[in-house]
Amino acid sequence: MELELRHLRTIRAIADAGSLTKAATALGFAQPALSTQLRRIEKALGGPLFDRDHTGARPTLLGELVLERARVLLPAVRELQEEAVRFANTVERLDRFRLGGTHGPLLGGVVDRLATARPSAPVSTYTSWSVSEISSMLVAGRLDFALIGTCGESAPPEAERLRWQVVGTDPVFVMLPDGHRFAGKEELELSWLADECWTNVPGEGCFADCFNAACTRAGFTPSQVYETDTASCVHLVQVGRAVGLCRATFPPTPGLVTRPLAGAPLAWRHLLGWHPDAPAADAAGAVSGHTRAAYAEAVARSETYARWLAEHPRFGASD
Repeated sequence: MELELRHLRTIRAIADAGSLTKAATALGFAQPALSTQLRRIEKALGGPLFDRDHTGARPTLLGELVLERARVLLPAVRELQEEAVRFANTVERLDRFRLGGTHGPLLGGVVDRLATARPSAPVSTYTSWSVSEISSMLVAGRLDFALIGTCGESAPPEAERLRWQVVGTDPVFVMLPDGHRFAGKEELELSWLADECWTNVPGEGCFADCFNAACTRAGFTPSQVYETDTASCVHLVQVGRAVGLCRATFPPTPGLVTRPLAGAPLAWRHLLGWHPDAPAADAAGAVSGHTRAAYAEAVARSETYARWLAEHPRFGASD
């Protein structure tokens, strides 16, 4: 039997799990099948790789040697595969822009600016609620640039492999129906809204936990949170069914107003990402400029936010 990469993955899985039973579960094998495979691998390599007893499986000296090589080879092969896929997805079509986004306020503005600046270069878009999905597509070369958001100072995904640039940092505002008793206030205390139902768009990350923590500090627990798409959030607010959480750059919309929360207990960072080794990375400076311009336009569209920013300089566009 010739040694294959899948055999190295099996050896590493057993070492990581510390037992054949746990490794079989992680790999989706039956334990007897994994034992049989291990015996074949050990025969091919010339000796036992693990000492096994009722307490688990521990690498032998030979096993340590093989594991040392596997820890080098497996990541190297994975990087080779990713680089090959990225190359195949980009080398033939460099004169275009493939943008990914998580339903934020900037994607449309960036598309408009790129289409105006480079009318001969096709622009395509892909949106998803999943930041992980968007970042994985960026790693694989299926997207050239991504526009995402992260809660507060939380780290962006795939930070070791992707380049992320902060475009701006916004407080999270509240959407109210324009007839709400607090609609005329310039700023709201979160505790004033303790009896309200809430609505927000879905997403990954820590935002839901941060919102619950902010409510706890304000002395209450939200009675109901509707997670749904943006249009449904707006509708729920307009008909008075809920108050909504939104980015401060949320555009003016009939039937509702947006208001800041005192102390800005929640923040949202807008990020532009790309793979530093992809051919499209050469255009990162230009795309960054268009993204920053789109962000400035989004801020200017909200008079409430523009006024608020004048007194809170730590928010807004990044240097």
